[in-house]
Amino acid sequence: MKEIAKRVFNIEIESLHYVADSLDDQFDKVVRAILNTSGKLIVIGIGKSGIIGKKIAATLASTGTPSFFLHPGEAFHGDLGMVGANDIVILISYSGETDEVLKIIPFLEWNKNTIIGITGNPNSTVAKNSHFHLNINIKQEACPLALAPTSSTTAALVMGDALAVALMESRQFQQEDFARFHPGGSLGRKLLIRVKDLMRTDNLPFINEDSSFTELLLRMSEGRLGMVIVGDASYVKGIVTDGDLRRALIRIPDTSKLSITDMMTTSPVFVEENEFINQAETLMLEKKITTVLVGSSANRSISGIYQIYNQ
Repeated sequence: MKEIAKRVFNIEIESLHYVADSLDDQFDKVVRAILNTSGKLIVIGIGKSGIIGKKIAATLASTGTPSFFLHPGEAFHGDLGMVGANDIVILISYSGETDEVLKIIPFLEWNKNTIIGITGNPNSTVAKNSHFHLNINIKQEACPLALAPTSSTTAALVMGDALAVALMESRQFQQEDFARFHPGGSLGRKLLIRVKDLMRTDNLPFINEDSSFTELLLRMSEGRLGMVIVGDASYVKGIVTDGDLRRALIRIPDTSKLSITDMMTTSPVFVEENEFINQAETLMLEKKITTVLVGSSANRSISGIYQIYNQ
């Protein structure tokens, strides 16, 4: 079975090399046409090509190119109303002769849409009726019967990825732009949300430096942050974490001889409220800490606490 898997990988890799070698200036023209349009990019295909088309449209939409997938059957029964005059339409059909796709062409010509054909046959009906053609012709399907689309759908998928990446780089699409389209994902959370949006501000565990060991334990338990803050919101003298507490007990087992000042860290890490979460967490990982004080390190005042494991 492993040898079969390797054979499939090798056939599809070889097919991608073959398609890459056949790229010509049509690809450049396609990218420029998409960059210059004021409309959307609509992807149409059916069957396996339709599934690939959905992925291509989703990738384009999430990387700065307004795009959506349109099923040719639904299009032929009313959804063509979704196609604007300024939209560019990508037709995916490896044979270039898929009947459901061909039926859409007369409308696109009447509507004066720019048509991009992605096929494996430059002499096909789709290719000949396209303003631009991207050739995904392969030497061999990975399917031993040469029936199931395998290498051909992989080639179409990678051609779509190549378009998306070329458009991203042309637009100088950055992480922050990507995050705006993924606000629900972890990347969007880290690149769009600031520390002030997630910091803890209520019931902060403040304690005086002359408090007893018992008061320290009670306040640490009440705060449920695994630490206490020595001082107040206007001026922080230091912090005592549960790690500080354990290390102090190993050093001085007699709690009656332990003082807050013996245990506290006098140089806690501060971050600003408007710091992005990813920047704050990068700092925390570098310093190997899980808690930072949110406020000003200059005057040692705080407005909250952020902990990395509260995300």
